[in-house]
Amino acid sequence: MKTTAILLLLALISARYVYFIMEGGNQDRVSDAVKNATPALQSLLHSAKVTYPPKRVFIRVFKRERLLELWATDDPKQPFRLVQSYEIAGMSGELGPKRREGDRQVPEGFYFINRFNPQSSYHLSLGLDYPNASDRILSDSQRPGGDIFIHGDNKSIGCLAMTDPKIEEIYIAALQARESGQTKIPVHIFPYDMRTPGPVATPAVTKFWESLKVIFDRFEKSHFVPKVSVDRKGDYRPG
Repeated sequence: MKTTAILLLLALISARYVYFIMEGGNQDRVSDAVKNATPALQSLLHSAKVTYPPKRVFIRVFKRERLLELWATDDPKQPFRLVQSYEIAGMSGELGPKRREGDRQVPEGFYFINRFNPQSSYHLSLGLDYPNASDRILSDSQRPGGDIFIHGDNKSIGCLAMTDPKIEEIYIAALQARESGQTKIPVHIFPYDMRTPGPVATPAVTKFWESLKVIFDRFEKSHFVPKVSVDRKGDYRPG
């Protein structure tokens, strides 16, 4: 019984340590980021007619154009407004979804931020919930890959490197939205800006991109982030 109690205590301590490292282990870095990013964020949100700090945020990525867009709104009943478009400093791979570990691909699809890492090797990082339901159907069933982040620095393999100053603005905006009660922060990653013609691709990839475009068009029409479901084939569907 004593051994079991000791093991449970060690497990609890370990879990709290992991939480400390991932969420609060380096508050100085986050505090510095708040100081650095606040003036720019206040100005950007003011120009977008959104209050500071942001209440809800949305991130949209275009791989071909190498752009990450930050959107925000004061109220879930109000449409999102574009706050800033950031040039992506570094990413690897080609157009097309991620399908296996080690393919160097940045995923394409609809994700949520599931980790805030203030002790990233790349300054600050936001983790995505890859593989999602679609990825688990369409990707390698044994080794789909994982640990996809939006982070600082200017180089990356399979992730999105934004530079340290840019990730501070993005990270703090997302952190402030979470602290304001936004439990799910969506991140939509597209192969290209779907307001423009797309490149030639294989039939399978083209079909997958068509399912992305349905969701893209829904947001473009209303600036409300649509609900997304996944069918049995792994294709995305609205609602």
